[in-house]
Amino acid sequence: MGVIENRTGEKGPHRVFRKTGRPGKMFRCEANGLHELAGAGAIRVAEVVEAGDDFIITGYIESHTPGGGFFADFGRQLARMHRFTSAAFGFYEDNFIGENPQPNIPEGREASDWSDFYWNKRLLFQYRMAERNRYVSTALQRSFVRLENQIARLLEDSREVPALLHGDLWAGNFLCNAENQPVLIDPAVYYGHREAELAMTRLFGGFRPDFYRSYAQEYPLAEGWEYRQNLYVLYHVLNHLNLFGTGYLSQAEHLAASY
Repeated sequence: MGVIENRTGEKGPHRVFRKTGRPGKMFRCEANGLHELAGAGAIRVAEVVEAGDDFIITGYIESHTPGGGFFADFGRQLARMHRFTSAAFGFYEDNFIGENPQPNIPEGREASDWSDFYWNKRLLFQYRMAERNRYVSTALQRSFVRLENQIARLLEDSREVPALLHGDLWAGNFLCNAENQPVLIDPAVYYGHREAELAMTRLFGGFRPDFYRSYAQEYPLAEGWEYRQNLYVLYHVLNHLNLFGTGYLSQAEHLAASY
């Protein structure tokens, strides 16, 4: 739940956006993620005013319809953000993807081996959650056995340093401000492979072709990214399966079976 509030501070009257929900760690994790994205200095991010166990307050962003050049700027800025890197995959804390937990703290080889991190902390974690929810079909189970045996090979040609990722970048998690510039909101931040970020942008659409062209001009992807895309989309579809139920099962089966 979110509401706009009026406040008065050192700079005079201003508006903020307050989002509230169940007590827990979610809002503090969101604030930490926004701070991490802002630290890259590459793209505008909702400014954190305050966060607590059951709320987060950010600067209010008046949303506008994107104008000419918006998506080209967005692609370039995201590419520059992805050049902000870490020595290890993951993040210093676990956080959330939607309302589901997202484990980020690497163990053993996961810190340096993307295939290990992605398999254990992303695909397998969601798969086991789906098992607990009794959403796993025989077809999905068989595909996951094949994937486990192939994951290192599938990702071996795309090795890169861990890049700063928004983590949940779909069309509902950015705004266009009054200056026709993108502003990121609601992250699920971690350091991972940037192909995973771009795959999420394609899941539900909403990003125009000039976004991808300008990104590729600024920071080209490794050859074969199209083939790996379904592997990254699978994580988010499994997350939606666990959030919303079996309406996403056939899509998860199709994605997993594509390898």
